[in-house]
Amino acid sequence: MAGFHVKPLNEETWPDFALLVERHNGVWGGCWCMEFHPEGSQRGADRRGQKEGRVRDGQAHAALVFDGDSCVGWCQFGAPDELPRIKFGRAYREAAGEPPDWRITCFFVDKAYRHQGVAAAALKGALSEIARLGGGTVESSPEDVEGRKVSNSFLYNATVAMFEQQGFARTRQLGKNSWLVTKKVRPRRTSI
Repeated sequence: MAGFHVKPLNEETWPDFALLVERHNGVWGGCWCMEFHPEGSQRGADRRGQKEGRVRDGQAHAALVFDGDSCVGWCQFGAPDELPRIKFGRAYREAAGEPPDWRITCFFVDKAYRHQGVAAAALKGALSEIARLGGGTVESSPEDVEGRKVSNSFLYNATVAMFEQQGFARTRQLGKNSWLVTKKVRPRRTSI
């Protein structure tokens, strides 16, 4: 993670985020990291405009990873009402307890920076920003890849091992290889 620094997604960093997404043709077929927001099911919508509006209104959270002045990756997080659309929703709701304070829903790393620690830096930055915003219970549903080869395109929410390295614990299995992981983050008043 040497050389990388992290900033929150906001109006000031929006152009950097937009450049990264545009370099990758909208990421995952034009998603713009909107799929987990309430309006994520709207097909044919102006996702770039929707995401920019959410950023402007403070309704989109992400930790952006930079190499110098270039944004090279991100980790999206938010409160459950900001990110209600989750993968494995039925399995999640079947045994749902108290809702978390925060969800981590997706990562993206520039093709030229994969396997260099960008996702881990993004997760660490997201947890720091969550602490600055008041902390609380954080959950995610990463993929367990131990003993098998998985395409990067399926690792939109990273790996269980990466989350465990940053203090998350497996709570329960959601899919064949996906786990709900949780961590309690203490509040802190510092920026990322």
